Amino acid sequence: MSPIDPVVQKEIPVIQKIIDDETWLEGERRGCFVRKSDPVVVGNVCSVILRIGRQLRQGFTSSGSEQEPCR
Repeated sequence: MSPIDPVVQKEIPVIQKIIDDETWLEGERRGCFVRKSDPVVVGNVCSVILRIGRQLRQGFTSSGSEQEPCR
C-alpha cells in the first residue's frame, strides 16, 4: 500500500467540512434529514471542489506561491 500524499491528508478535513455543510444546507432546503450520499449533496460537493480545488491544493503546497492564482 502506498503512503498517502501529505497534501491529500491536509485536504481531507476541509473536504469533510464541505460535505457536512452541503448536507446540512440541503436538509435545510428540504426541511428534513438528508444523507451525505444523496445525489444532490454529492453533486453540490463536486461543484464546490471543482470550483475551489486548485486554490485548496495551492494553499496546502509549499510551491503554491509559484503558481498562477485561480481566477
